[in-house]
Amino acid sequence: MTLRIYLRIADPVMRRRVGDLLRRDPDVVLVTDAEEADAVVDDAVSARPAGGTALSEAGGVLTAREREVLRLMADGLGNKGIGAVLGISAHTAKYHVASVLTKLDAQSRTEAVTKGIREGLLPL
Repeated sequence: MTLRIYLRIADPVMRRRVGDLLRRDPDVVLVTDAEEADAVVDDAVSARPAGGTALSEAGGVLTAREREVLRLMADGLGNKGIGAVLGISAHTAKYHVASVLTKLDAQSRTEAVTKGIREGLLPL
């Protein structure tokens, strides 16, 4: 299975670093056209179960809020930043991050983002 990914990361340094990591995986192709990436994301979303949830390989189900948190983690935000963007406390953001890590069976934020990309949970 080949994953086609468009990197929508504003910070050029972070975009380059994530791109370098992704290029190491032979199953990942970085695309330059956002519309092409959106079509791939739309296909992946339509294949997901109803109810606003996404299944992970680990068997956990990410809620819509957890997917938002995962996207913000991919943008490099910490708990305070995630809380500020979502209008929640840093403590609540920490709770959501822990839940994402558990459901994706990840040991770190980086591993969670990597698994999220591989599973099609992140439209980067």
